[in-house]
Amino acid sequence: MYDWVLWFHILSFISWYAVLFYLPRLFVYHAENIDNAGFVEVVKVMEMKIYKYIGVPAMWATILTGIYMSLELGFSGNAWLHAKILFVVILMAYFFSLGRYRIQFLEDRCFKSGKFFRFYNEVPTLLLFVVVGMVIFKPF
Repeated sequence: MYDWVLWFHILSFISWYAVLFYLPRLFVYHAENIDNAGFVEVVKVMEMKIYKYIGVPAMWATILTGIYMSLELGFSGNAWLHAKILFVVILMAYFFSLGRYRIQFLEDRCFKSGKFFRFYNEVPTLLLFVVVGMVIFKPF
């Protein structure tokens, strides 16, 4: 059973990360084309669909399968797992911040620049290095 859960966990993680990489790019386009009403309406729909229909289910699938695997591994003596979980919690906070920005854009009250979202888009990359590093190298 563990191998099947791991398989699903990896697929869920990849799907969640697709959203974490793509949604901030949509925010860049949204912020830089704010005066193009037709374009903005299309991007708002894209932002909603990718967040609600892909991101939220993928995040929960990743977390639930991760909890199962963590219970199977055991928390005792696995400091690397504690560190990984900490960074996953940070990743979740980042994801929820994307949801907050999505709502602000939906209500036409997000005034962050495209440049801001270009930099903000780098956060999941840094967290990816740390989380995958924890799993492979188990440094603690």
